[in-house]
Amino acid sequence: QLQLVESGGGLVQPGGSLRLSCTASGFTLDFTGIAWFRQAPGKEREGVSCISGRGRNTNYRDSVKGRFTIARDIAKNTVYLQMSSLEPEDTAVYSCAAEPNTTIRAVCTLNPPDYDSWGQGTQVTVSS
Repeated sequence: QLQLVESGGGLVQPGGSLRLSCTASGFTLDFTGIAWFRQAPGKEREGVSCISGRGRNTNYRDSVKGRFTIARDIAKNTVYLQMSSLEPEDTAVYSCAAEPNTTIRAVCTLNPPDYDSWGQGTQVTVSS
């Protein structure tokens, strides 16, 4: 059974850092594109960052460039999102998602319909 489990969320002060983890079971992240999305109360889900199935391409939404870094550890079957210089506007539920196993994109996307397996999410709150 395919499953994604996020962890690492929490409460942090503005300017602080957090590292989110997305661990997969039932399939390998090798050759599977993974993206992080977030959704704040009253707002639409938005793509934050992604890494392609071969790990050679990464993308970020403009507002997190230079602050967030996505990386993966195939041996641990885990994708990480290192978040630094956090701002109150980063407060949201963060979820990871995986592309269908029939898809191998050279360039990953931040488009939710391109992903078909989703985790439950982890809350990130940036507040003083």
